[in-house]
Amino acid sequence: MTSAGMVLRSHTGVEYRFDPGALCLELLVTGGPGPYRRYEVLHAPDDLVAWAERSRLTPTPRLRVTAEHVAAARRFRDALLRVVHAPTPDGADLEVVNAAARRPALAPVIGPGGAKAWAGEPDGEQLLATVARDAVELLTGAFAHRVRTCSAADCRLVYVDTSRPGSRRWCSMEHCGNRHKVRAARARRTEGG
Repeated sequence: MTSAGMVLRSHTGVEYRFDPGALCLELLVTGGPGPYRRYEVLHAPDDLVAWAERSRLTPTPRLRVTAEHVAAARRFRDALLRVVHAPTPDGADLEVVNAAARRPALAPVIGPGGAKAWAGEPDGEQLLATVARDAVELLTGAFAHRVRTCSAADCRLVYVDTSRPGSRRWCSMEHCGNRHKVRAARARRTEGG
């Protein structure tokens, strides 16, 4: 059994697992506005399909994606990133999220053999609507107050803290949490010796 989350690569080339806890937050690792532009990976239809394949959306739908769907996904992602970071979200950003959520989403069906499948021939708009509805559920639900940004000074990954005590500080203990522990141990050795 594989653990939840996506495999990411740090700027130093180290791979680690990151589980943001929600489908909509998985989209935020694909780039974003301002300083996040340098991480942009959504350039072409195949890039959005590749993201869907890496996401927690299972089974992965066979998607028809156009350049317009990619542009809409980037607009949505940028608006969602600003919404989760803002103490009071901008009305225009909320409308981008809400407009996407109002569109028809992926429709699950029972496929041949009893396995979950998707109705029809899903497209990028339906994928985006599904992600947007996940964002609405997250940001209006019981864990809305637990959407956090990693505590590492050089990391801005966003996740929902579903831990029982609600004290998760790091995007990944394997990455930022471990780097913090190493720095703290070095500081203790320096102070003590």
